[in-house]
Amino acid sequence: MKRVLADCSVSISELKKNPTALLNEANGAAVAILNHNKPTAYLVPAETYEWLMDMLDDYQLSQLVERRRAGLAEAVEVSIK
Repeated sequence: MKRVLADCSVSISELKKNPTALLNEANGAAVAILNHNKPTAYLVPAETYEWLMDMLDDYQLSQLVERRRAGLAEAVEVSIK
């Protein structure tokens, strides 16, 4: 059994019938799109997707910072004049 990570879910057939009504009814929440009662996709508002991408970017940058901080012992000190 697959876990559905959304409060709302609809079949692909329902999505095809009236996608705009579905988005309005979801009221900004993510919607799981089901195919044969299994989630195959998630429909998220553009604002939510953009926020998720920003969070992922921030996380990746924090991982880069941590890797570089771990290598501080190998850093070469320079003087900028």
